[in-house]
Amino acid sequence: MNQAGLNSGPFALAGMKVLDLSRVLAGPLCAQILGDLGAEVLKVESPLGDETRKLGKQGPQGSAPYFMGLNRNKTNIVLDLENPDDRSRLDALIRESDVVIENFLQGTMARWGFDYESVLAPRQPQLIYANISGFGWSGPLSGLPGYDAVAQALSGLMSINGHEATGPTRVGVPICDITTGLYAAIGILAAWTYRHSTGLGQRVDANLYASGLSLMHPHAANWWMQSINPGLSGNAHPNIAPYEIFDIAGERMFLGVVNDGQFSRLCRFLGLDAMIKDPRFINPAQRVSHRETLHQIIKEAMTARWHPLFWRELMLAGVPAGMVHSIPQAFSAEHTKALGLVPREGFYGTPFPVVLSRTPGSERLTAPNLPKSRSENES
Repeated sequence: MNQAGLNSGPFALAGMKVLDLSRVLAGPLCAQILGDLGAEVLKVESPLGDETRKLGKQGPQGSAPYFMGLNRNKTNIVLDLENPDDRSRLDALIRESDVVIENFLQGTMARWGFDYESVLAPRQPQLIYANISGFGWSGPLSGLPGYDAVAQALSGLMSINGHEATGPTRVGVPICDITTGLYAAIGILAAWTYRHSTGLGQRVDANLYASGLSLMHPHAANWWMQSINPGLSGNAHPNIAPYEIFDIAGERMFLGVVNDGQFSRLCRFLGLDAMIKDPRFINPAQRVSHRETLHQIIKEAMTARWHPLFWRELMLAGVPAGMVHSIPQAFSAEHTKALGLVPREGFYGTPFPVVLSRTPGSERLTAPNLPKSRSENES
C-alpha cells in the first residue's frame, strides 16, 4: 500500500467503504471519484492485473499511464476468483463493504455465488451494488461485451462526428466510458443519500450504450421533436452559427456565438455593424441557414486584424473564443495551474475538477502496484 501524500480531511465520503472489482476505464474512474472524495477504496485485481497496466509504455511504477491516471486513492489486493479460497476472501470483503462496483460480463458474479438479487441483497439489504456494462441488463444486446468505440458507433455519436473527407469518426477520448463512470458515481451518491434516510441499499446499473445516447443533445431533441436526422457536423453546431473553428494565418481559433447579444458584440468588434440588422443574420435560425456566407465574412474581417492574442480581445469584448490548444499547451497553461489541475508528483491523472469549499477532493494515494506474493497482498 502506498500512502504517500496521505492527508487529513474532512472528506465528504468519509466512512464509505468501496470494493472496486472493475477494470479498464468506466468502473475504475467511478471508484476513483469516490476515493477522491474520501471513500476508502479497495481494488481487487486478478493475478494478471488490470488490463490497463499494460496499455502503453510502462513507467517506473511498472504500470502504463492509462492505469496510473484512473486508480489513485485506492489500495489493492490480488484474488483469483476462479479459486474457491479466493472467492471466500471476496465474500468476506463484500460483507465489509458499503459499495461494490463490478463490470464483469452478465452472469459472472452469479456463477461465483454473488448474484445481487438472490444472494447479496437478502443478506446485506444496505449494500449499494453498482454494475457497469456495455448494454445494460435488458434488451436484445444485454450481456454482450461493450467497448467505447462500439458504443459511440451504435449510439449515433460517431455519425455526427467528423467531416465529409473523414467520414464518421470516433471522438478522440473514450467519451462513453468516461460518461458512464460519471453517471455511475452519480447513481452511487444518490443511492448513498437514500441509504442514509432508509437504511436500504439498491442496485445501480450504468452502461456505455445508454451513456452514449445521453450525450446526443441537441440531436436527440431535434429528432424526437422535429424528426431531424443530422449528418456529419464537423466542428459546426447544428443549431448555432457562428459556432466553429476558423483557420487564420496558420492558427486555429474556435468562435462560439450563441445569442443575439454576442452576435451584435462580434459585429461591432469587427466593424461589421450593418450585419446586425441584415435579414440573413437577424436571428439564430437565419444565421444557421446562411452559415457558409457568414463564416466567410467573419473570417475575412478577423484575418485583417489578426494577432496572437486576438481571441483574448474577443473574450474581453464579450464574445466567446479560444485557440485550439495542443495537449502540452492545455496542461501547461497558467489557468490550468491556477485551478489546481496539475497533478502532484507521483500522480498522473487530472485532479478532481469540482471545487467543494468544505470537503475538497484530494490526491492521497498514488495508484497501487500489483502485489506479486501473498505477503504483499496482505501487507
